[in-house]
Amino acid sequence: MSNQLSNYVNGQWSRGAAGDFADIINPANGERLAEVPLGNGETVTAVIEAAAAAFPDWRRTPPEERIQYLFKLKQILEDNIEGIARLVTQENGKTVAEARAEIRRGIENVEVACGIPMMMQGYNLEDVARGVDEFMIRQPLGVVAAITPFNFPIMIPFWFFPYAIACGNTFILKPSERVPLAITHVFELMEELNLPPGVLNLVHGAKPAVDTLLEHKSVRAISFVGSTPVARYIYARGAEFGKRVQCQGGAKNHAVVLPDADMEMATQIISDSAFGCAGQRCLAVSVAVTVGEAQRTFRDAITDAAGSLKVGYGLDEAMQMGPVITPESKSRVENLIAQGEREGAKVLLDGRAAKIPDFAGGNFIKPTILDDVSPTGELSDTEIFGPVLSLVHAADVDEAIEILSRSSYGNAASIFTQSGAAARKFRYEADAGNIGINIGVAAPMAYFPFSGWKDSFLGVLHGQGRDAVEFYTDKKVVIERWFKEWTRKF
Repeated sequence: MSNQLSNYVNGQWSRGAAGDFADIINPANGERLAEVPLGNGETVTAVIEAAAAAFPDWRRTPPEERIQYLFKLKQILEDNIEGIARLVTQENGKTVAEARAEIRRGIENVEVACGIPMMMQGYNLEDVARGVDEFMIRQPLGVVAAITPFNFPIMIPFWFFPYAIACGNTFILKPSERVPLAITHVFELMEELNLPPGVLNLVHGAKPAVDTLLEHKSVRAISFVGSTPVARYIYARGAEFGKRVQCQGGAKNHAVVLPDADMEMATQIISDSAFGCAGQRCLAVSVAVTVGEAQRTFRDAITDAAGSLKVGYGLDEAMQMGPVITPESKSRVENLIAQGEREGAKVLLDGRAAKIPDFAGGNFIKPTILDDVSPTGELSDTEIFGPVLSLVHAADVDEAIEILSRSSYGNAASIFTQSGAAARKFRYEADAGNIGINIGVAAPMAYFPFSGWKDSFLGVLHGQGRDAVEFYTDKKVVIERWFKEWTRKF
């Protein structure tokens, strides 16, 4: 891979039109890794035109043939997990174990998309009227695109493109300009697939690139994952130009801990959820709501567990947490911790001013725990997106559910208990799209939709599974009659 990244367009690597570049920085040590082009409308238009030109032949390729490329892709990914994972760690900061797990979730989506010949089937009914039959068939949309975030450079693109191309669409990926190295390497590996040129394309860029994808008439659908403010912009702008749009936004996920919970298990799982990937994932637990006597037992246990985590450079297998993505992110998270203090929270564990030997230039914040956070304070509805866990106390399950329901977000919520009745009540009433019962990261398997409610999702159809097939296909209903007098004997 060269020091200056290229786009992958129509089966070839291309720098595109001249423009500005941005540095790709290792968040653990401040090392400059490469340069990424910031793109412009001319470059993106060329990519769209190439994808549009490839669509007619690709949609006529039988689904059984299309998925053969995905079977090969699965093996390519399996054979190259280690190299891809190291690149993810270098550009993103997560531990190499977390990077491997991310790639594994991406592979799951490839496996599910291999079932497109079954998943894409329609249905029919004879004799809806005398001599009249009716059937529904699915057809691909055309050119579709995804705009993906920094926190999962590999997994999130795989929520989208395996399904899109298996359904017969041609696809454009615009990855985060902060973390384009690993996915660019994956595209280099995917050259071994020998896909028809233009079926799968990669274009780097910033807002001008995004706006071109949103506005160009040949792009039929847009998928996005990122912050809620940007999700709102993309959803509104895409809809204005007639696109089908799905936008995964921010989150503020709660975990309710009841007194009867297995406290050791709950502590370990919530610690992994809150501080894994340095808290930079949309399913991370950011608020623990303790009920009754769990306030003391869980508080003490989670403080001990979080304080023992090893923080450092993710390529060291002994490390359990890495840095946040940028110096700006570090500053923002530290300012939010201070805001929590101003609102009356007690800092039980303070990760600010973290000192990591040999990595003074890294964006490190150690695990932080805030106790007695006001459930009505501003911090309680602010997405921190860092290794910070807020503790809130509730008298009973009803109050706990009411606390999490106040949030404008609705991505995920979990409960830790040994009571089936409490778990069912929570599952039934909790105001979130992904529910965990004694699960800290309620991440759906690839054959279920990655759900999300309220400000955590804009759209109707989610990523993964059957929702992906619905999103990437148009339904066509055919009503058919044949008249006897039109037949002839042979």
